[in-house]
Amino acid sequence: MGGICSRKGDQQVVEDGIQRGVSRLYLRSGSSKWLRNSFPHPAMETNPGGVRCPSLMELCIYKICENINKYTSFSKLPRDISQQIFNELIFSHGLTDASVEAFRDCALQDVFLGEYPGVKDSWMDVIASQGLSLLSVDLCGSDVTDTGLGLLKDCTNIQALTFNCCDKISELGLKQISGFLNLTSLSFKKTNGITAEGMRALSNLVNLEKLDLERCSGIHGGFCHLKGLMKLESLNIKCCKCVTDSDIKSFSGLTKLKELQISNCNITDFGISYLRGFHKLVLLNLEGCGVTAACLDSISALEALASLNLNRCDLSDDGCDKFSGLKNLKGLSLAFNNITDACLVHLKGLTNLESLNLDSCKIGDEGLANLTGLTLLKILELSDTEVGSNGLCHLSGRDSISTYHLIIFCLLNGWADLCDSLFLGLIHLESLNLSFTLVTDSGLKKLSGLTSLRSLNLDVRNVTDAGLAVLTSLTKLTDLDLFGARISDSGTKSLRCFKNLQSLEICGGGLTDSGVKNIKELASLKLLNLSQNYDLSNKSLEMISGLTALISLNVSSSQITNEGLQYLKPLKNLRSLSLESCKVTASEIKKLQIASLPNLVNYRPE
Repeated sequence: MGGICSRKGDQQVVEDGIQRGVSRLYLRSGSSKWLRNSFPHPAMETNPGGVRCPSLMELCIYKICENINKYTSFSKLPRDISQQIFNELIFSHGLTDASVEAFRDCALQDVFLGEYPGVKDSWMDVIASQGLSLLSVDLCGSDVTDTGLGLLKDCTNIQALTFNCCDKISELGLKQISGFLNLTSLSFKKTNGITAEGMRALSNLVNLEKLDLERCSGIHGGFCHLKGLMKLESLNIKCCKCVTDSDIKSFSGLTKLKELQISNCNITDFGISYLRGFHKLVLLNLEGCGVTAACLDSISALEALASLNLNRCDLSDDGCDKFSGLKNLKGLSLAFNNITDACLVHLKGLTNLESLNLDSCKIGDEGLANLTGLTLLKILELSDTEVGSNGLCHLSGRDSISTYHLIIFCLLNGWADLCDSLFLGLIHLESLNLSFTLVTDSGLKKLSGLTSLRSLNLDVRNVTDAGLAVLTSLTKLTDLDLFGARISDSGTKSLRCFKNLQSLEICGGGLTDSGVKNIKELASLKLLNLSQNYDLSNKSLEMISGLTALISLNVSSSQITNEGLQYLKPLKNLRSLSLESCKVTASEIKKLQIASLPNLVNYRPE
C-alpha cells in the first residue's frame, strides 16, 4: 500500500505522475508493497538454527574483496571467478576508481552498476575492454556522457542496455548504439535526451524485443522510426504526456507486441482503435489515460489479451457491458473509477479472472454477488470501496439526520472534503444522494466460496470481526490486508485458519497484547504491520519474537519502549523495522542492528 506513508495520510501522494488527495483519518506506514521494491540484494539464507554457512568459494570471494587494494589485475582468472568478485564488490560498495581498473580485459559478461555511486566516463574504458564477451550493461543514474557511451562501440555482442536516468546522454550519444544489431533489450527511462529525432538511432535495431521509454518527455513524433522493429514484443511509454493518438497510429504495424504500457499518456478512445491489429497482445496498461468504456469496442478484438489495466481512467457504468466479451482476461484493474455494482454485473462471465482490482470504486455488498462464480480468483483488491457521500445510507434514521451528525459521520469515515463542505455550508443535506451501499460484513459472505484466493485487501472501515469470521474458508490466503478494518482481539481468533499467511496488516486500532497471541501462531509470516494499535506493549514484541521468518515488522504508534527491543533479537531475517511514534530511540535500534540483526537495512526512527 504505497511507501512509508501511504494515501491514508494527510499528504498528497504521487503515483506515476498522478497526484490525488487522500483521507486525513489514517496514516499508513511500512507497508508490504513498499518493502517488496526496496531491497536490490537478497539477504543471507538462514536455517532454523541460524545464518547459513557460506561456501568455500564465497569465503574466498569475500576475502579477496576485503583486500581488493592488493590486486592489480584479475584478467588471468577464469571469467566466472572475475565476475563473482566484480559482483561482490558492487554489493559491498567496494568498487572504486582504483579497484575497477583490476577488471580490465577480464571478459566479463554482465556489468550491473545501476544506481552505483561514482560511475563516470573513466570507468567506461574498463567496461569496454570486455569486448565481445560483454552481453549486458546497466548504468542507471550514472554520470556517463555521450563520450562514455561511444566507448562501447566495439562491444557489438551486447544484448541488453539500461541507461535509465542518465541525463548526460543526448541525441549524439544515441547514435552510438545504432550499430548494436544484437541488442534485444533497451531501456532509457527518465532520460531527457531521448527525443523524437534521437529515436532515429533505434531504427537499425531490428532484433530489439523490449524497449522502455517510460517518462521520456520528448518522444512525441518519434515513433515513426520504430516501424521496422518487427520483433518488438514489449513497449513501455508510461507517463509520457507528450504521447498522443497519432503516436499510437505510428507504431500500429508492430503487430508482434505482447506487452504495451501507455499509462498516463494523452491517449483517447480514438487512439485505442489503432490497436485492433495487435492480436498477440497479452498485457495492456492504460492507467490514467483519458479513455472511457467506449475503448472496450477496440479492446474486445484483442483475443489474446490476458491483463488489462484501466485504473484512474474515465470509466463509468455506461458501456461496461463490453467487459463481458473479454473472456480470456486473467487480470483486470478498475481502481479509482466511477463504477458501481452495475458494472460488476458484466464481470460475471469472466471466469478466467485470477486478479481483480476494485480499489476505491463505489462497490457494495450487492455487487460482490457477481463475483461468486470467479472461482479462479487469486487476488482481490477491495480497499476503500466506501467512496463518496453515497455511503451515508448506513446512518440509522437518515430521514431525521442533522448536519452535525453528518459531519461526525464523515470524519469517522475519512471523507474530509465532504466534511469541510458541509461545515462551511457549501452543500446541504437535500443535495446528497443517500442510495448507495458499502462493502460490509454481510457482503463478505459472498466471497467465502472463492477458495483459490491468495491475496485479499479489505482495507474497508465497515469490516469487523464478524466479516473476518465468514472468510475462514479461504485457507490458501498468503496476503491479507485489513489495514483500516475494525478487528478486535476476539476477531484475531479467526486468523488461526490462515496457516499460509506470509503478509498481514491489521491497523484499525482495536488490538491489544491479547490479540497478538493469535498472530504469533502464524509461523510463515514474512511481513507484519500492526501499526496504530495504540495499546500494544513490549509484551507483543515478546510474542512476535517467535516469528523468525519475518523480514518486515511495523508496530508504530504503540506503547513499545527501548526495553522491548531485546525481544527482537531472534528475528535474524528482519530487514525492515518501523517503530515510529513509540518510546524508542534510533540509537537503541542501531545497537540492536549491530549486535543481533545482521540483515536489518531499514529502520525507523533512524
